[in-house]
Amino acid sequence: MIVSLDTLTTRALSGDRDALEEVLDKYDERVRRRLAGRIGAAYRSAFDLDDVMQVTYLEVFLKIEQFIPSGPDSFFEWVSAIGENNIRDAVRELNRAKRPPRGRQVSLPHADDSFVVLLELLGGTSSTPDRRAARGEAKTLLEAAIARLPEDYRNAVTLMDLNGMAAEDAAGTMGRSKGAMHMLRARAHERLALLMGSRSNYLSSSS
Repeated sequence: MIVSLDTLTTRALSGDRDALEEVLDKYDERVRRRLAGRIGAAYRSAFDLDDVMQVTYLEVFLKIEQFIPSGPDSFFEWVSAIGENNIRDAVRELNRAKRPPRGRQVSLPHADDSFVVLLELLGGTSSTPDRRAARGEAKTLLEAAIARLPEDYRNAVTLMDLNGMAAEDAAGTMGRSKGAMHMLRARAHERLALLMGSRSNYLSSSS
């Protein structure tokens, strides 16, 4: 029995993972063509299209409940938009890596320092003395949140944020392209912020 794409999409939205995989398989070639065209010639050596697709599909599985059907091609456009956003984030980080601040020395971070830096990137820490206990609490919650990430996201954060590894080295360790590492890290930061909630959820108010 042939099941229509609309029916599969409806099942996917209700939590049917097999249906979601089938829908993604049907759209795969179109999404690949769209995303391949979004990678500029100057960045193609830093990207592997399979990596782009894997990160995009991981995000689709994590965010499927956010999809709102609005037309016959809305699912394709939604998936493509996720992939395009991943590529934009990766290109931004690739460009930033080409222009390191003057005088900046590259060194392996102390374990506690690396957590503080990551918390700052997530917008969840403060340097004021009366927040020391709150930062300690936030570090504990951050460790727990990292443990809840999908494996690829967790590995990207551990290698790049906590161990201070460059994207190229992390890519070699994980067997991914450099562009994919930036995508994984960006999405991991996004999910960590969601898992930890707002500042009020994990930072004690100052007295």
